[in-house]
Amino acid sequence: QVQLVESGGGLVQPGGSLRLTCTASGFQFSLYNMAWYRQVPGKAREFVAGIYAGTKTKYTDSVQGRFTISRDNAKRMLFLQMNSLKPEATAVYYCNVLRNGAPLASWGQGTQVTVSS
Repeated sequence: QVQLVESGGGLVQPGGSLRLTCTASGFQFSLYNMAWYRQVPGKAREFVAGIYAGTKTKYTDSVQGRFTISRDNAKRMLFLQMNSLKPEATAVYYCNVLRNGAPLASWGQGTQVTVSS
């Protein structure tokens, strides 16, 4: 059974940094593309960043150059380094495993990121 557990969120001032971690189990992590999504109340969950074929990455335009997605296959972990954070990054962040570019697993509990002074 696929299980995804997100952590690392918190309250940070504008311009600050956070590193999110997703710990995966229940599937052969190294074989799958992975992604981060985020959701604010009242809005649809949106794609933030993806990592494909182990090294190729893709970002939504609003985070390009400030966020970095990476993975550690040996530890079955996915990361999202978020720098120069802006208030509009405030959301609950989720990770998921991808199949044909779409999220495959049930969503975890997510981790709350709040960017505020």
